[in-house]
Amino acid sequence: MKHCFIILFLLSCGITLRAEHARTSSYSGEYGGGSGERFSHSGNQLEGAITAIRIRVSSRYIVGLQVRYGKEWSNYVGGSSGDLEEIFLFPRESIIQVSGKYGYYVRKLVFVTDEGRYFSFGKDDGTSFSAAPLFPNTVLRFISGRSSSVINAIGFHWDKYTSGCGVCKEEVQEEENKESVE
Repeated sequence: MKHCFIILFLLSCGITLRAEHARTSSYSGEYGGGSGERFSHSGNQLEGAITAIRIRVSSRYIVGLQVRYGKEWSNYVGGSSGDLEEIFLFPRESIIQVSGKYGYYVRKLVFVTDEGRYFSFGKDDGTSFSAAPLFPNTVLRFISGRSSSVINAIGFHWDKYTSGCGVCKEEVQEEENKESVE
């Protein structure tokens, strides 16, 4: 009887651990139109956390974007018109919500961080959306969508940071070393 209890206990622990792991990632989107070439930064997230974003904006649309994961920039997607703007996150700061507007194209993006900062790009016109992770303690890990001469559509992938991220550990260690010197 004692052995049956131990086996049942171990099985239930295994099921619980797998269920918790499966419940950390979520997806929000796709917001925008159906045209354009698909893009995904799923492989870029292996370089580390999102540390900066470049957005190209015209008077009517989000024209293009590029995201820095750790110390590496993703490929640029979108067109070349409009003004290029750049934001940098603080060390260990994360994006926890993205809202915006869209029609056939993405018109506005607003990024909100866990430090209470927000960054707004584009025109306040179109259908509203608000994207946030489904599970607690998860953040924006990478972006996907469709692009042509503008950003046609965008989606947001949320998850926890992987503990095995070598670049993330290097960045945290560098920042801790800077703080200890001050």
